Amino acid sequence: MVGLSLENLGARYGGETVVADVTTGLLKGGELTAIIGPNAAGKSTLFKRIAGLLKGPGTVTLSDSVKGENAICYMPQDTGANAVLTVYESILLASRQNAAWKVKDDDLRMIDRILHDLNITPLAFRDLGELSGGQRQLVSIAQALVRKPEILLMDEPTSALDMHRQLEVLQFMKRLAARDGMGVLIAIHDLNHALRYCENTMVIEAGRLIASGPSNEVITAELLRSVYRVDARIERCSRGVPFVIVDEAA
Repeated sequence: MVGLSLENLGARYGGETVVADVTTGLLKGGELTAIIGPNAAGKSTLFKRIAGLLKGPGTVTLSDSVKGENAICYMPQDTGANAVLTVYESILLASRQNAAWKVKDDDLRMIDRILHDLNITPLAFRDLGELSGGQRQLVSIAQALVRKPEILLMDEPTSALDMHRQLEVLQFMKRLAARDGMGVLIAIHDLNHALRYCENTMVIEAGRLIASGPSNEVITAELLRSVYRVDARIERCSRGVPFVIVDEAA
């Protein structure tokens, strides 16, 4: 089974420690894990450290079943994609990272399938520079998925999307993770999305992991008050899905 675990993981920018002593149990493939916390808590830095883009103490351990140079894929919040390329060209280029430049029919079929699954086929031959922020975010997801990662780190992948698109993307990622056994870590601000779609949640505050476990056990009124400084309660809808109701700032 695909899996990822962290032990005493840390990262520094210059002389400042941004993330320190992050240790987790096994984060299993086939599930979504939400990474939540206040702004500037260190969520993006943690992702960059896991992806090997930053150095620091601690270890990132992958299960024996994780193989290949594209085992871990990091999707940043701001991709800075080349606006000269078309959507299709940008996804095709992403598919060739750490791969032979010869393109096979199977590669093209995979791109077509991802475009279809994300409902962006009509954008295929538009220039990236013509797209809205939400459309570019969907293209960024396609660029990540076409690399066939086993562990996918998604930094606020729905921040520029409208509500309908947010739900579509999260539903799709949940199905994809379950189908392919992919481990997906998502930095996300909407705690109701975390409760609804993510089996597990990790809470980062001031660069440290302060809670981790099943989402409905981690996201509590006490946590919301201490971390987010809000008075809130957790209710359940008719289908039994928990959701947050915020009363007021504490």
